[in-house]
Amino acid sequence: MDYTNADDVKMALGIDNWRKLRKDHYLQLVAMMPDLDKDVRLAVLEQLPEIQKILVKAMSTVRKVHEATLASDDKSQEYGYQGRREARASIIAQLKSENLDPQTRRHLNDLLVQLSDKDDAKDSEHKRYLDRWMTKTTVGVAAVVVLTGVALGGKVGLQQGPLRKP
Repeated sequence: MDYTNADDVKMALGIDNWRKLRKDHYLQLVAMMPDLDKDVRLAVLEQLPEIQKILVKAMSTVRKVHEATLASDDKSQEYGYQGRREARASIIAQLKSENLDPQTRRHLNDLLVQLSDKDDAKDSEHKRYLDRWMTKTTVGVAAVVVLTGVALGGKVGLQQGPLRKP
């Protein structure tokens, strides 16, 4: 069927108002996009603020989950650091004793170095974790944006070939 204007598209979807567009209509509309003239497609897209709302809501949800995960991870990090700080304070207190034999003193110093190494390892692990999270978040958001763009008209642009002639 030829769709010459946005009203033809509404009629094909069985709605008289864009506010009545439901999820099943979105799927039908996505399927119709390749058949729409560019100007009709743009006119339809201008009437769909819900798409923007969906994207904003998805971004907001991802942000909230990301913030909650980071807060939880920060708490976990702090518990680990606090435990090692307490152990370090205990070792330093023992090292202040003048009665320590050289072997015990060396052992306590080795323990301090091990605690520092654990802090460094945990910090590196934390940075890798954050990097993975940011990568996954970025890929997820980009996928939503790209899929929405393709579903709502990018497919037609791809079918028409490159924008410039080589």
